[in-house]
Amino acid sequence: MNRKSKTKNKKTKRALVCGAGGFIGHHLVNRLRKEGFWVRGVDLKYPEFSKTSAHQFILGDLRDQKLCQRILDIPFDEVYQLAADMGGAGYIFSGEHDADVMHNSATINLNIAHYGTRVGIKKLFYSSSACIYPEYNQLDENNPKCSEESAYPAAPDSEYGWEKLFSERLFMAYRRNYGLNTKIARFHNIFGPEGTWRGGKEKAPAAVCRKVAEVKNAGRIELWGDGKQTRSFLYIDECLDGVRKLMNSKDFHGPANIGSDEMVNINQLAQIVIDLSGKKLTISHIKGPLGVRGRNSDNKLIYRKLKWKPKIPLKDGLEKTYKWISEQVDRTVRLIQ
Repeated sequence: MNRKSKTKNKKTKRALVCGAGGFIGHHLVNRLRKEGFWVRGVDLKYPEFSKTSAHQFILGDLRDQKLCQRILDIPFDEVYQLAADMGGAGYIFSGEHDADVMHNSATINLNIAHYGTRVGIKKLFYSSSACIYPEYNQLDENNPKCSEESAYPAAPDSEYGWEKLFSERLFMAYRRNYGLNTKIARFHNIFGPEGTWRGGKEKAPAAVCRKVAEVKNAGRIELWGDGKQTRSFLYIDECLDGVRKLMNSKDFHGPANIGSDEMVNINQLAQIVIDLSGKKLTISHIKGPLGVRGRNSDNKLIYRKLKWKPKIPLKDGLEKTYKWISEQVDRTVRLIQ
């Protein structure tokens, strides 16, 4: 290697993405590669739908302290801690996975904070969740309150939310006591192509897209609850824009919402997808886990601090997502036949 190549390599920023086999982590690796980072990805599994673009991908369990010591062997310029035990409403709100969700995610975060501090990483991003917000502020589907300061007095509606809130405080404590430069974002329902779309851990947009894609014209899809519960959904590209703005900020650490403020109810979400499909379908409502009655991202703080706000309408993001999931459904049907 010549001297010029060595100089270039010394200037290349290095990033570690924990959870790089997951939906957001996989897209984040691609984004960082495009920005010129050398990227190491770590996860229990490879990305499901396309090959990782990470320069180095390590299969391993981040609950294992020895693995964390091995992957945190250099002072990375940026570490992204996205790894968690998570899933959609059917997984989080059933109550059957509470102990595992809390233990697994907390263990990962404790390991990353501890060993990341020891090796001297320069900057760490932690992906928290809108699930940390108190249930008492989200009982009215038309007027939910999810501003950052409303997180306390704390009363999340799930153990997943409680663990996320604990880990926020963990990383903030490491910033105060050990100087770890942490950045924290609270994600609000991120969706897009190459996300989980079946199996019980999929989120609402993917589940609705799958149901619409699987049923024939003049058929019927089922939704949990009365469909009047409200949410906002953020397309993956917009999420990454917000994450990168937060990481590049000098004095703002969060926690900050990264989500859309285009609130819809689940019936409206389903109707948008049905319209995109060109099918004429009916909706029936059944019992199922629901979460809070209403939730919408409050973006005032992040806009004031970073001038970030989403630009892609929900319909446009759903159009891309439905097209991709419809292709997956068709491929699955062909394989079965």
